[in-house]
Order: sequence, then C-alpha cells, then structure tokens
Amino acid sequence: QVQLVESGGGLVQAGGSLRLSCAASGRTFSNYAMGWFRQAPGKEREFVAAISGSGGRKYYADSAKGRFTISRDNAKNTVYLQMNSLAPEDTAVYYCAASNPGGITTAQAMGYYYWGQGTQVTVAS
Repeated sequence: QVQLVESGGGLVQAGGSLRLSCAASGRTFSNYAMGWFRQAPGKEREFVAAISGSGGRKYYADSAKGRFTISRDNAKNTVYLQMNSLAPEDTAVYYCAASNPGGITTAQAMGYYYWGQGTQVTVAS
C-alpha cells in the first residue's frame, strides 16, 4: 500500500514558478514509477510528466517540455515537479501517481495504481 500526499500548490502570477512535492509512504520507493497529471475544470485528466524508479528516464507532455522538470529523491520518498513560466492554462488540480512495484514509466493514467488527493495550482493573468 502506498499513500501519496501532494503539496506546494497555490496562486501565482503568470510567468511565475511553483514546485510541487509528492511524499510517498511505504518502503522501496525506488520500485515505483511516478507521474504527475492535472485536471482543469470541465476537462479530462491529462498527463504532465513521468519519471522511472531510478530517475533515469523522464517523459513530458508537449505542454510541459522546456518549462517543467520532474525529479525524485528516493532517500526522501519524494517526487517533485518544478514548474516555471507558468501560464493561466496551467491552472488545474495537480495529482501525483505511483505505479505498481516494477511498473513501467508511462504517460497513460491506467499505468498508475496509487493516486494522491491533488493540489490546486492557480495561475493569474
């Protein structure tokens, strides 16, 4: 069983930055691929970024490339999403997710078994 708790969301002006954190419970955090997804009002949940258990592979949505950086600290059981150059269209609830142990790193939500409760990011124009 893995529990995920996101933090770091908030209100920021366009062009600003935020760093989201996702703390995971349990052992062998490095066995889990991790992902960040987001859901804006009235829209479906969409992929943002993913990282393999070792941190060696990273994937980004086109909307995130060049602006967002996913990273992880396996010693702290935490995954991060550094978001720069934020725009109003980035406004959404951001969720972190964990695969099953040994799961692949994927952009597909169905590849993740554990989900956090989400943290709100609001970007003002």
